Amino acid sequence: MRVLGIETSCDETGVAIYDDTTGLLANQLYSQVALHADYGGVVPELASRDHVRKLLPLIDAALQEAQLTHNDIDAVAYTAGPGLVGALMVGATVGRSLAFAWNVPAVAVHHMEGHLLAPMLEDTPPSFPFVALLVSGGHTQLISVTAIGEYQLLGESIDDAAGEAFDKTAKLLGLDYPGGPRLAKMAATGTVGRFTFPRPMTDRPGLDFSFSGLKTFAANTIRANSSDTQTHADIARAFEEAVVDTLLIKCKRALQQTGFKNLVIAGGVSANQNLREKLSSMMAGRGGEVFYARPAFCTDNGAMIAYAGMVRLKAGCTADTRITVRPRWPLAELTPI
Repeated sequence: MRVLGIETSCDETGVAIYDDTTGLLANQLYSQVALHADYGGVVPELASRDHVRKLLPLIDAALQEAQLTHNDIDAVAYTAGPGLVGALMVGATVGRSLAFAWNVPAVAVHHMEGHLLAPMLEDTPPSFPFVALLVSGGHTQLISVTAIGEYQLLGESIDDAAGEAFDKTAKLLGLDYPGGPRLAKMAATGTVGRFTFPRPMTDRPGLDFSFSGLKTFAANTIRANSSDTQTHADIARAFEEAVVDTLLIKCKRALQQTGFKNLVIAGGVSANQNLREKLSSMMAGRGGEVFYARPAFCTDNGAMIAYAGMVRLKAGCTADTRITVRPRWPLAELTPI
């Protein structure tokens, strides 16, 4: 059985084909980073228009990569939310229309479930149950996962997501969009310990996060110090250490609360090497294991949507002929399978 997956929730157009026997057959991705760079962030209308231009050529490219025709596709999965409403509508309209034209089922996929299941694409996937940390530009959530669709929200950011705080702090440091990866690269040359940032909400019980105050602390630190390259690198290092330590502390609490041994990290920020190294060390000390998607599957991509679509398809979760999207869609509302 083969599923074509379509991802258009924000600023990346992704198309992939997943086979339930042989695995991933094709993966095509177009990033809109250059398009939005001049604006310092994603412009929703421009994102939608670019998805319109790029989606059909990417579908053709994916079919060619897999050496298939549309007659070999058994279902079409598309991201139905959460995300930018215009961008979602592009993928949902094309996905549902192709499914109708090809006379195959359509599957509406939850974007964050796609991220959560992305590590299942690796050679050593995690086993249930596990704690999942979904950490990206739009979300920072800790979730108890006992099976696919059985999700319990343990904690989330009450303001900025971790990735959003990375991007905003990067902008304060004069870095171009996308700021998060650029800040991490700058932090690698920073001096550990020159600046000390707070670890927000770690001095109280609970699993919620808050990163807006950390961004403000960074802004004040930048204003109070010289603007030479090394000082900015030292500030970037202190900021990154604070975010990573905060995530680490909360993950440890979630594991203690649930009693689970496995930890899954997904979303764009999960590609951060400092975060990966510290979590791996922490989990080794606990006798557990941490699982990630490969870096290419940490950010938005069609492969995770194709895989999640396959899982939902096998459970009978298909979409009707209406084209609907949900820009806001709580993960806990998904049907257990």
